[in-house]
Amino acid sequence: MIIPRHLRWLWLTLGIVFLDRATKAWIESRPPDYFPHTVIANYFDIVSSRNPGIAFSFLADSSSPAYKWLLIAASMLIIALIAWLLAATRNATALYAAGLCLLLGGATGNLTDRITHGAVTDFLEVWIRFLPWRIFNPWPVFNVADSAITIGAILIILDSFFRPYPKRAA
Repeated sequence: MIIPRHLRWLWLTLGIVFLDRATKAWIESRPPDYFPHTVIANYFDIVSSRNPGIAFSFLADSSSPAYKWLLIAASMLIIALIAWLLAATRNATALYAAGLCLLLGGATGNLTDRITHGAVTDFLEVWIRFLPWRIFNPWPVFNVADSAITIGAILIILDSFFRPYPKRAA
């Protein structure tokens, strides 16, 4: 069986899911007094945080019990859409296919957390010291899956800017 060129990037999805689960398992196995753990003083710490909301802890204080199930259903729908885009796309560039696979891996990693814990485990805390304002000091806590989603979105945006389009017949 010949695998289409754009589906060969699925190894990236599996790698992200594995790396995300492994790092979250490691964080969850640490004792509470381990945190915060400084990696680079004044710039990068490892913390233990649970985010029941969505990106940047938006809607994290929602008290509705149905909210967890709504987020799980929405995540499943998004994962299905990304998988469909990946499978249905013909002539996908490597940048686009890699971006979709990173999105798929990140969304799957965070969905797994939502199903097992009811919240996403975040642990990477970055302090942006060179900014003159304190809006993002520290940057919101994130994880491997969040990083994959961000990088995947950037790759798709770059692909849309630099993809050569066929010339139209005059």
